[in-house]
Amino acid sequence: MKTVYLIKQFMPYFKKYKWVLLLDLFCATLTCICEMVLPLIIRYITNTALSDMTKLSIHIVCQLGLFYMVLRIIDTAANYFMQYTGHIMGAKIETNMRSDLFAHLQKLSFSYYDETKIGQIMARMTSDLFDVTEFAHHCPEEYYIAFIKIVVSFVILCHANVALTLIIFAIIPVMLFFSMTFNKRMKKAFQKSRFQIGEINARTEDSLLGIRVVKSFANEEIEKQKFERGNQYFLEVKKEMYRAMAGFQGTTRLFDGIMYVAVLVIGTMFMIQHKISSGDLVAYLLYITTLLTTVRRIVEFTEQFQRGMTGIERFLEVMDVPAEIVDNDTTQELQNVKGDIQFDDVTFRYEEEEHTILSHVNIHIKQGETVALVGPSGSGKSTMCSLIPRFYDVTEGSIKIDGKNIKDVSLFSLRSQIGIVQQDVYLFSGTVGENIAYGKPNATQQEIEQAAKKAGAHEFIQSLAQGYDTYVGERGIKLSGGQKQRISIARVFLKNPPILILDEATSALDNESEKIVQKSLEELAKGRTTLTIAHRLTTVRDAKKILVLTEKGIEEQGSHKELIQKGGIYAKYYEMYQ
Repeated sequence: MKTVYLIKQFMPYFKKYKWVLLLDLFCATLTCICEMVLPLIIRYITNTALSDMTKLSIHIVCQLGLFYMVLRIIDTAANYFMQYTGHIMGAKIETNMRSDLFAHLQKLSFSYYDETKIGQIMARMTSDLFDVTEFAHHCPEEYYIAFIKIVVSFVILCHANVALTLIIFAIIPVMLFFSMTFNKRMKKAFQKSRFQIGEINARTEDSLLGIRVVKSFANEEIEKQKFERGNQYFLEVKKEMYRAMAGFQGTTRLFDGIMYVAVLVIGTMFMIQHKISSGDLVAYLLYITTLLTTVRRIVEFTEQFQRGMTGIERFLEVMDVPAEIVDNDTTQELQNVKGDIQFDDVTFRYEEEEHTILSHVNIHIKQGETVALVGPSGSGKSTMCSLIPRFYDVTEGSIKIDGKNIKDVSLFSLRSQIGIVQQDVYLFSGTVGENIAYGKPNATQQEIEQAAKKAGAHEFIQSLAQGYDTYVGERGIKLSGGQKQRISIARVFLKNPPILILDEATSALDNESEKIVQKSLEELAKGRTTLTIAHRLTTVRDAKKILVLTEKGIEEQGSHKELIQKGGIYAKYYEMYQ
C-alpha cells in the first residue's frame, strides 16, 4: 500500500482528537521559539562585545538571562504537555483502532479464519498497534517542528549570509536522496519483520496449545527445531533491517560532517573577507547544529515512521477484508420460530475450490422433527448444518426457516434461534457458571442451575471445589471431556432455541460418558427441530428421518427400519458398527 493511501485512511482517527492535536502543535511551536532564540541572544552578545564592550552591562545580561529563563519555563510546560497528553492521544487512537479491528474480526465469516493464522491476527492487534501509538503522537509533532526549524533557520541564515546558506541547503537534498534509498530498504525489512513476528506467534500458539500431544509423543526436540527455524529466520530479517538502518544513520553522520566542514571553511573565508561578522558566524554554527539535529531527528524518526506505516498497513489489510455475510438493508427479525426448515435446490462450494461439497440438495424438515445426517467424512454433513445459521452462504439455491429465506432475516435473530452442540467443545477461560451463562448472559443463578440439572451436569458441578465458581482453566482443561460436553449442553438449554444442531456431540467420549451425555441430548431435543450428525449409527436409530450423504449427495433417506430393510449403504454402515 502507498504511504499516501495509508495516511489518508489513518486520518479519521485523528479527527476525534483534533483539538488535542492542535494544542500539541501549539506547544511544539513554543518549544521551537525557545530553541531558536538562544543563537540570536549569543549573536547579539558576541557582536556587541566585539564592537564595544562598554555596551554590555550587567543589567542587560541579566535581562537577557531572565528573558531566556522565562522561555525555558514555557518550554518545560509545553514539553510536559506534549509528552503526557500527546502520548495519551496516541494511546487513545491505538485503543480505538484495536476496538475497530476486534469488531471487524467479529463480522468476518468462517472462511476468513479457515485461511488465517490466529497468531498473525494477534500480532496485528498487539505489537503492530503499539507502534501506531508512537507514530500517532510523534509523526505530526516531529514533522511540524522540523518544518518550523528549517524555515526559520533558512530565513535567519540568509539574513547572515545568503551565499553560505544556499551552499548548506544545497547539500540537504543530496543527503535526503541517499537517506530515502536506505529508507525503502528499511520499509521492506520492517514488513518482513512484522510478518515473521506473526509467524512466531502462530508457531508458539500451535505448539503450546498442543503441549499434551507434544509430550505424549516425546517430540519436544522436534518442536524446538521447528521454532528455532522460524526464530533464526527472524534474526536474519532483523539483520537486514539493522543493516539498512546502519546505512541510513551512517549517511546522515557523513553529511553532518560535510555541512560542518562547509560552514567552518567557507564561513571563515567569508569572515576574513568581512562578508560575515564573528557573531553571525557563531550564530551560524549554532543554527547549523539546530538544523542538523532536526534533520537527524527526522532521519531517526523515519524508523518509527516506518514501524507506524507498517502497523497501519497490517491493520488495514484486515479492515479491508469485506465481511461476506452481513445483513442487507431489507432484513427483518426472525420471530416466533416454529422450526420448519426447507433446503431448496441448495448447492455449495468453497470459493477457492472448484469441487462442489453439496449439489442441488432438496430437504424439508418439519417442525419438531429429528433428522440424522450420516455418511463418510467429507460428504458435507457439517457443511450442510453450517449453512443453516449462515456460517457460510449457499452458492446456489436457498434455505428457508418457517418459509422465510435466511438471507432476508438478521443474523442475530437467526442465530439466536439455533443451538449448536459440537464434538470439540470450547469453554472460555472463567468459571463453570460463566460458561453456562454464555447461552444467556443475563441469566440468574437459579436459571443457570436449572439448565445444568436438565443437562445432567448439576451433580458433578456441586462436587467441584468451588461449585459453579470453579475455574475451568484455558479451554476447560481442568474438566473431563464428558463434563465439558454437559456444560456445553447446559449452555444450549439456557439459550432454549427452537432449532438444535448436534454435530457429532458424543463421538469423542468414552462409553460411560456417552450414555450420560446422550441422555442429556435426548432431553434437550424434546420439542425442538433437531439435526444430528453422527458417526455412531446406534445413536440415531430413533431419528424420524435419516439422510445418508456421500460425495454424490443424498443417496438414501428414511427411518432406521426402512433403511435397514432396504439393505443399501446405511445398512452396510450399520452392520460395520455392530
